[in-house]
Amino acid sequence: MSVPARPPAAGLPLAAAGVTMLFWASAFIAIRSVGEHYSPGAMALGRLVVGGVVLTMVAAVRRVQIPRGRTLWLVIAYGVLWFGLYTVSLNTAERHVDAGTAAMLVNLGPILIAVLAGVFLREGFPRGLVTGLVIAFAGVLTIGLATSTGQRDTTGVLLALASAGLYAVGVLLQKQALAGTQPLPATWLGCLAGAVVCLPFTPTLVREVAHAPAAATLGIVYMGLFPTAIAFLTWSYALSRTSAGRLATSSYVVPALAVLLSWLLLGEAPVPLALVGGALCLAGVAVTRLPARPKSHEDKAGQDRAQVGDHGGQQEQPRLAPAGEQPQ
Repeated sequence: MSVPARPPAAGLPLAAAGVTMLFWASAFIAIRSVGEHYSPGAMALGRLVVGGVVLTMVAAVRRVQIPRGRTLWLVIAYGVLWFGLYTVSLNTAERHVDAGTAAMLVNLGPILIAVLAGVFLREGFPRGLVTGLVIAFAGVLTIGLATSTGQRDTTGVLLALASAGLYAVGVLLQKQALAGTQPLPATWLGCLAGAVVCLPFTPTLVREVAHAPAAATLGIVYMGLFPTAIAFLTWSYALSRTSAGRLATSSYVVPALAVLLSWLLLGEAPVPLALVGGALCLAGVAVTRLPARPKSHEDKAGQDRAQVGDHGGQQEQPRLAPAGEQPQ
């Protein structure tokens, strides 16, 4: 007699999301040093190649099943948009705008995800989610204003906005793909699809590897292993077990963590306004995680009466029927 598999612990998706946010925040620290020696396209290709190699080895050991049909096309599509185009677009945008402006524009993504998921994935618009989004985005704006240097141009603004859109559409496609496959093949194949899109940057990557210091190249290896392979895998796991809007809102933890990591690792003490923004980000995410308010006794009674009126329970009093209609 086989023993049924136990469902995963309720806290595992939250823990997986936490791992993702920590590694994504650390990527901002790595990009600052790597970006001095690698161009945006080469940096994107380098980290995707490393992530793809690592995920391929894991997939070979686990002998994952490759999805087919519509699911496979969804995985490829989200990989091209998020792993590939988003990474190049964001890396390029950060050459034209300061970090604060980039954070404010790119973090429109979770709002777009919540709206699109509420409409097209029918996740709805829970009050806690909407409230938390507003609070967290206010925190992002605060951090952005505190860290902005005024460096921006039209190209950078448009690329940052494009990054937000690519991120949002990519997450929605990934959410649909995960209905037909597991997190590992979805992450592995998505990463490979993104790497293929970035292959035109191969000559540039080869040339820059030859001249870049070892520390910068190790930074690309780090980004490929942790913020790409591990973080996207834990993200996929969490996304397969929660709503897209709610999980996307969790990414507002990243700016707060990035401020903290810069303080701890680089000795860059944040201005007080940035700390306030970080606190707002954390508070907003916490609000989205609050359990839904239970219905009051009056709400339940009203709902029960409405259901009885709609379906005609045995205790319902007969109503007067209009002419030509038989009583129910």
